[in-house]
Amino acid sequence: MELFLSEPPFDLDKFLTIYNSTFPPDDDGPSSAPCHVNVPGFSGLGLTITYIIVFVFSIVGNSIVVYVVCCMKQGRASTDIYLMHLAVADLLFCLTLPFWAVDVHSGWIFGNFMCKLLSGFQEASVYSGVFLLACISVDRYFAIVRATRVLSSHHLLVKVVCGVVWLVAGLLSLPVAIQRESFAAEDLGRTICFENLTGNTGDQWRVSMRILRHTMGFFLPLVVMTVCYSWTVVTLFHTRSQQKHKAMRVILAVVLAFILCWLPYNVTVLIDTLIQGGLSEVCDTRYRVEVMLNVTQVLAFMHCAVNPVLYAFIGEKFRNQLLLALYKHGLISKRLLMAYRKSSVSSVGSIRSRNTSITM
Repeated sequence: MELFLSEPPFDLDKFLTIYNSTFPPDDDGPSSAPCHVNVPGFSGLGLTITYIIVFVFSIVGNSIVVYVVCCMKQGRASTDIYLMHLAVADLLFCLTLPFWAVDVHSGWIFGNFMCKLLSGFQEASVYSGVFLLACISVDRYFAIVRATRVLSSHHLLVKVVCGVVWLVAGLLSLPVAIQRESFAAEDLGRTICFENLTGNTGDQWRVSMRILRHTMGFFLPLVVMTVCYSWTVVTLFHTRSQQKHKAMRVILAVVLAFILCWLPYNVTVLIDTLIQGGLSEVCDTRYRVEVMLNVTQVLAFMHCAVNPVLYAFIGEKFRNQLLLALYKHGLISKRLLMAYRKSSVSSVGSIRSRNTSITM
């Protein structure tokens, strides 16, 4: 749910690029004119509305996911627990969006404490989300490739793993929460929420944080997911178990959605880091990277609303479990429940099976 999206839509690094560069757009030689790389269409009312729309869809969808998993008193699989925590991480992320939406339109008006708190929440939610996806990949590897349910059936162990994930994510978010401040940027004529660091020390700190986010917060978990799911998919190709095939559909879709939403942004931030490290001083290059940063950042923000849509459209058992939960709470009739149940009596039993995931 920075430069990993822990950074609000207003980026001081980009601001420093604009005002400190000494190269004009059409000349590679030195000049006193700054690089003006403001991207039309990625500020103001339009972007504010986009963030609010993502917030609404995310909070509704992920709340439903948490509700469905909590209603599974006896049929909760290990994957369901991980997915519930993933939904909580997306909820935590999306709760910060209205504040960044206001920031885009009016600057940061919420004070220093909220700047630190929301920045820490957003950073922790992104770290926890990617760590949980890596945990799911390991869980599926042991359940399918190693054909063992020691990890997948021991709910206490799964809860401990989730607790460790949140603890590590919280610790990794502390540097950003500590350094982030609300202060007036005179050249911008507005108050911003960003790391108030200057000079070589500040530049080194930002580069170090970007490297940490790239390695711990994306590429390392991505390697874990790639290895585990590669073995899992190969194993599934050699088995005729339709149940296992169904169990992997939504999970693989969730991972694919994560890659499609986050990979472009992380690659663009990596390029931006290299440019700020002296790779290129051409304004035209900086403008193109700025356009890519704005586009891919919006795409990454949207990720927190994607997973519930995947569960609803691909996960048949999730739809059935949701309807069953609504029926138990008297929100829909039995007739409506049976009308939407597309499975046979065997699938009704599978909903109640301890080892069945809502993603099947």
